Amino acid sequence: MLWFSSDRYTSLTGDILLSSGTVSYLGAFTVDYRKDCQEQWHKLCQEKKIPCSEDFALTSTLGNQVAIRAWQIAGLPVDSFSTDNGIIVFNSRRWPLMIDPQGQANKWVKNMEKANNLAVIKQSDGNYVRILENCIQFGKPVLMEHLGEELDPVLESVLLKQTFRQQGVEYMKIGENVVEYSKEFLFYMTTGLRNPHYLPEVAVKVCLLNFMITPQGLQDQLLGLVAAKEKPELEEKKNQLILESAANNKQLKEIEDQILEVLSSSKGNILEDETAIKILSSSKILSEEISEKQKVASITEKEIDNTRMGYRPVAEHSSILFFCISEMANIEPMYQYSLIWFINLYQYSISKSTKSDVVSERINNIIEHFTLCIYNNVCRSLFEKDKLLFSLLLTVGILQGKGQVNDEVWRFLLTGGVALDNPYPNPASEWLSDKSWSEIVRASKLPNLDEFFIHVRESISKWKDLYDSAKPHDEQLPDHWDSLMGLERMVVIRCFRPDKLVPAVQDFIELNMGQAYIEPPTFDLAGSYNDSNCCSPLIFVLSPGSDPTAVLLKFADDLDMGGSKLQTISLGQGQGPIAAKMIDKAIADGTWVVLQNCHLATSWMPSLERICEETIIPDNTHPSFRLWLTSYPSDKFPVSILQNGLKMTNEPPKGIRANLLRSYLSDPISDPDFFYSSKKQAIWQKLLFGLTFFHALVQERRNFGPLGWNIPYEFNESDLRISVRQIQMFLDEYVDVPLEALTYLTGECNYGGRVTDDKDRRLLLSLLSTFYSWELLEQDCYYLSEGIEYFKEHIICFTFFQTYVNYIRSLPICTDPSVFGLHSNADITKDNQETNQLLDGILLTLPRQSGGGGKSPQEVVEELSEDILTKLPQDFDIQLVMELYPVVYEESMNTVLRQEIIRFNR
Repeated sequence: MLWFSSDRYTSLTGDILLSSGTVSYLGAFTVDYRKDCQEQWHKLCQEKKIPCSEDFALTSTLGNQVAIRAWQIAGLPVDSFSTDNGIIVFNSRRWPLMIDPQGQANKWVKNMEKANNLAVIKQSDGNYVRILENCIQFGKPVLMEHLGEELDPVLESVLLKQTFRQQGVEYMKIGENVVEYSKEFLFYMTTGLRNPHYLPEVAVKVCLLNFMITPQGLQDQLLGLVAAKEKPELEEKKNQLILESAANNKQLKEIEDQILEVLSSSKGNILEDETAIKILSSSKILSEEISEKQKVASITEKEIDNTRMGYRPVAEHSSILFFCISEMANIEPMYQYSLIWFINLYQYSISKSTKSDVVSERINNIIEHFTLCIYNNVCRSLFEKDKLLFSLLLTVGILQGKGQVNDEVWRFLLTGGVALDNPYPNPASEWLSDKSWSEIVRASKLPNLDEFFIHVRESISKWKDLYDSAKPHDEQLPDHWDSLMGLERMVVIRCFRPDKLVPAVQDFIELNMGQAYIEPPTFDLAGSYNDSNCCSPLIFVLSPGSDPTAVLLKFADDLDMGGSKLQTISLGQGQGPIAAKMIDKAIADGTWVVLQNCHLATSWMPSLERICEETIIPDNTHPSFRLWLTSYPSDKFPVSILQNGLKMTNEPPKGIRANLLRSYLSDPISDPDFFYSSKKQAIWQKLLFGLTFFHALVQERRNFGPLGWNIPYEFNESDLRISVRQIQMFLDEYVDVPLEALTYLTGECNYGGRVTDDKDRRLLLSLLSTFYSWELLEQDCYYLSEGIEYFKEHIICFTFFQTYVNYIRSLPICTDPSVFGLHSNADITKDNQETNQLLDGILLTLPRQSGGGGKSPQEVVEELSEDILTKLPQDFDIQLVMELYPVVYEESMNTVLRQEIIRFNR
């Protein structure tokens, strides 16, 4: 205890108490929750007069700086949360089970125990118990990775450390076998699940540890990467200093241990012990030398850090992007992205973004390039409904990082606040709903919206103009409220016209991020393939009506990988082993394998995960090999495959414009040989544009529910593809245009074949008659719809393919209902659904917390409950009812009445 100061010695009792509590109970929690608990415990210690340090930290009580530096060199993130995790791992009596979705803990353990012959096992391995037994016997460390939510019962004795002594030797029983137990044995466990639910009987046997990466830890990593790319000489020097510092600290520790040993083993007067004096004097000289070196090194390190800090904005911005992406998994289990994938994109952006000698300019270039790169890469794996949601999350996340978002306003925009009684009467109940009026009153408590409801009450006619507007998001707000910007302006739109919140969100994103972030990239199979490699599976995430098989087969033919070089199998019962053999053969031959409907073979998914990790590795995989998977969203789909694979969705895009663009940029229309091959170019191009517009129209009408179609039909790419080929074939083979035949084939067969309702069939043919008409073929100027934007002189005879693409890009993003032949009010229900879907989706990504004026969630819930209870009608008196309406054989209704009353009272 010589190294303790007297203050620290006094505080030892409380510090050890707090440390024990942290190690025992707080491992599984997030950084904020841990901090709150420690602060409350610390306060309690002070109230109970238990001596403890003023600033308690686990590192200063249980931390060994030499060991911590060694852990950091082995890959443990340098933030205090991760350091605490390392301390808990080595101070807990139970073996650690680390929740490690980004693979940080896995990498750290592997590096740290590499020299000690670490054995890495999985529960899915056939021989893992035998490996475990050997390691227990010979005292080797073991890492069990990719654990699920259930642990094999055979591990029970290992987790509980159930050993017994026999003839002075310690043994452990594992299953049926008894093995000798070595004290040197270490056992680590990691799981890739983001939020696993371990049963209490599992949680009490292990030390659960949350190794989710923290913003601080990720920022340090990203800063190191950008500094290494931009200033490689400085980063190299810094790493050298870290290693030297670790070696110096280790040497100092050895000197201290040597001095303590000399002092404790010295007998008699130490001044007469020559050996002791030599050791002490040489130790003093050595420690002084090391201290001098450390001083010089720390000055150099500070200088290097100051230069590196110039690039900190890049690291902070990129860290925000990562946490926006990681929250997407709360919306859909298939939206999983690994840290390695993120870092690879980060490094790609650093190398590809525009160079500049001015640091601030260079930082902006990296940030802009990387943000767009992340947006495009994530968007291709999202369903259409979640693309705008992701853009909004990115925008708000970036603005929050700059401190430009008020959390109270943001929460209100998403929820509309908590509904308690509204004491103010509705000033315009004939058009303003009570729900909207309540939200207006609650919004008045927000910053920048003081007395908002008073102005609405006094100038109700001005606000009615906003309410009646076809485009309220573009209108000027009455009086001084027009100066509102950003989220506050969207709050006003939410209160009056929630159906137009989606276009308001698009305007908000465009203003803060740019047009590119409200125009998701179109489906690009070639681009996705170019970004892949032989060891990363390509995953099609399916949605109803999407079938990527035809597109994939065509793409395979284009790359000369069709025919015998492409093997397809639809997974189901008993198909797993056949698929495994296919993969083994394709890995050697360099061919492609397509495993369809993975969601139907959940029991075989662990085997596929093992194949992807152990068989499909760079050493024994042909560079041309590709594994293609198709699956509907499933929470049983292996996380590691999702994180390391390249995900794509192939849904019809949202909006007429995006749909038209998708049709023109997809095969076969995008193929110049096909596009320019018709003998009747003018007629061919008019009919082609008309057909693609019709295809977009029938798909988009589904969004209007029963107003669009009585029954929602899954029209898809194959309907369009076959119709396009038929137009070309009929135009080339007949002298006159066989319009009736084309109308029959397209309307009655290709599209009409899906239609079962006779009214829907009538509607389909009526819509098609607008596009397959003699007027379209004969006139130069022709209205495709009521929307003036969808008409242009000679629009349908542009001659050049690129002119069509440019024209389509100039169309509005949001489509007016009149384009579909519907009334302008038709989209109110549709837009309200879209708004609710957007807001509900974002709420899933946010931490659950209270936003109500300092009240705890418990208090808010209690107030709401009491409010609801006061509004409930009184219970029926069952006794009185039984007397008035007795249960008799002749009157069965009395029995029913009693049952209903009991139910009503409940």
